[in-house]
Amino acid sequence: MKTRSKVLIIAGSDSSGGAGIQADIKTVTALGSYAMTAITAVTAQNTLGVKSIVAIDPKEISNQIMFSSRDINPDAIKIGMLHSTKVIDTVVKSIKNIKIKKIVLDPVMVAKGGTKLIDEKAIKSLKSKLINKVFLITPNIPEAEILTKTKIKTKEDMIFAANKLIESGAKNVLIKGGHLKNKFVYDILVNKFEIKIFNSLRYKTKNTHGTGCTLSSAITTFLSCGKPIKKSCELGIKYVNSAIKTNPKYGKGHGPINHINTISINRKFR
Repeated sequence: MKTRSKVLIIAGSDSSGGAGIQADIKTVTALGSYAMTAITAVTAQNTLGVKSIVAIDPKEISNQIMFSSRDINPDAIKIGMLHSTKVIDTVVKSIKNIKIKKIVLDPVMVAKGGTKLIDEKAIKSLKSKLINKVFLITPNIPEAEILTKTKIKTKEDMIFAANKLIESGAKNVLIKGGHLKNKFVYDILVNKFEIKIFNSLRYKTKNTHGTGCTLSSAITTFLSCGKPIKKSCELGIKYVNSAIKTNPKYGKGHGPINHINTISINRKFR
């Protein structure tokens, strides 16, 4: 099997492998593309929560982005955890230099266990300096509430918040609806031209660690292969739903999902 495209991931790591850059690499690989990385922070965490976070120096983040991209030019970029204003400034400058149009921003703010992963100053910087530089932003409901200073309790609230982000300079917004307590999960894609609501049946499981990272990486991968945004979101959502449904039930808390659900192992390797 030949790789279909090249994806650069700019994000923090997760030592338990369920979220962050580890989940991103697994997703890109499972969908048939080549993953490159720039690590923004190293975390010690498991399915029960985050123990510690060590920030990577912004200069080294820039070195990772630039040095990798000059040799292997990515077809698309996925951006995850950016924990400080200095890191955001560094990433903005770096992506400007490598001139990639297909950039997906997953504005990671809080870990599944509740640990805050970004400070208030950085949130303001994210809104003013980065949102208008990317092709798609994929906040979940708590992240969309923070970014828009609105409460979200319904599908209509999700659309309202998405439009506020469009007014702030975002080109395309996919608000992930997993936090609403409905029988179905509604993920809503909004831009200046249309609104598309994706409906998925909710699976009853606590093992959903890394779903946001995984979805944004899946969408980035499909975009990198040349698929349009609506189809990329549709396929990304289907991939994540299948990964949740077949989760391996690891850990004592919010366990990981099954990133390799798309892979069929050749008989000679079994």
